[in-house]
Amino acid sequence: MTALRQQMIEDMVVRGFAQNTQTAYVRAVAGLAHFYGRSPDRLSEREIQRYLVHLHQEKGLSYSTCNQVVSALRFFYQVTLGRSATSFAIPAARTPSKLPQVLSREELTRLFTQPLWPKHHALLLTAYAAGLRVSELVALRVRDIDSEHRVIRVEQGKGARDRTTLLSPRLLEALRAYWLPARPEPWLFPSRDGKGHVGTAAAKHAFAKAKQRAGIEKPGGMHLLRHTFATNLLHAGVDVYTLQRLLGHRSLRTTARYLHLTEPVRKASGIVPEPLAFLPN
Repeated sequence: MTALRQQMIEDMVVRGFAQNTQTAYVRAVAGLAHFYGRSPDRLSEREIQRYLVHLHQEKGLSYSTCNQVVSALRFFYQVTLGRSATSFAIPAARTPSKLPQVLSREELTRLFTQPLWPKHHALLLTAYAAGLRVSELVALRVRDIDSEHRVIRVEQGKGARDRTTLLSPRLLEALRAYWLPARPEPWLFPSRDGKGHVGTAAAKHAFAKAKQRAGIEKPGGMHLLRHTFATNLLHAGVDVYTLQRLLGHRSLRTTARYLHLTEPVRKASGIVPEPLAFLPN
């Protein structure tokens, strides 16, 4: 590992960057260095700009992917190398505004009532009923399921923030039915070898297979469950500030985009509804 790479990693660690973010940022800078065959600290701003154009126009990378590369390069040059923001600027591409895809009640019913391995059923049900990101879902420990207070603790979620989210009665019942026969510890969803928790790739694969078997053709990965959780709570009248807290969004603007998908039918009563209430018993 080069000294520059090590320094960049250390700069991200002390700022609390998630491991996935660290990996993506290092990969972005390494891609730039490989493209020119030179150390990135010897490249000019013009060369960096040409590289970004190459990624978008020639390699066909999406705006969102290019924007992640922009963020990584800004961090490397401004934080790790200490260049001033005024002497180095890469114009970030504007991401086209798209509303999130969500699953209908009928699609969710098909997804959760088809035969699934108990672990996969509990995994996907938790993703939806608690509105979790896949990285938060796979890292759940058994101790994070607080049945007394009916909450799920999310430790060090996105942005290195702790929060709590819903543990509905039906989800608690389903988790107990899954946990009791095998009693996994400490991870709620352990890996096959039992040495750690299940990986995000394995969780996404389980969702993709379940989605295919349920005949769901809408595009999108496992994040569909989180989008659907948010939209269904708004339909039930949960206010956007409560939803922001449950989802762990830093900005209210991120949460507010779900308002375009639904109009709350009642004012929130202070009681958050059961996300699984529509599913057959």
